[in-house]
Amino acid sequence: MGQGGNNGNSNNLVVKQASGALEQLKYEVAQELGIAIPQDGYQGNMTSYENGSIGGFITKRLVTIAEQQLAGQFR
Repeated sequence: MGQGGNNGNSNNLVVKQASGALEQLKYEVAQELGIAIPQDGYQGNMTSYENGSIGGFITKRLVTIAEQQLAGQFR
């Protein structure tokens, strides 16, 4: 039996409380990139390039946040 039994979304959050912050981050990054996410939140009509750009920049931002937190722990 293959994966994908969860409505096509394989992004399972380890910290469930982070979902609101990640959603906000998605809209902030999209705005910075000049990409409009539809008001209803449905991204199915957006291009792969647009969705990929948003995801890539979110990953970069999360890595930066983690690096800053780690640097603070080892001072």
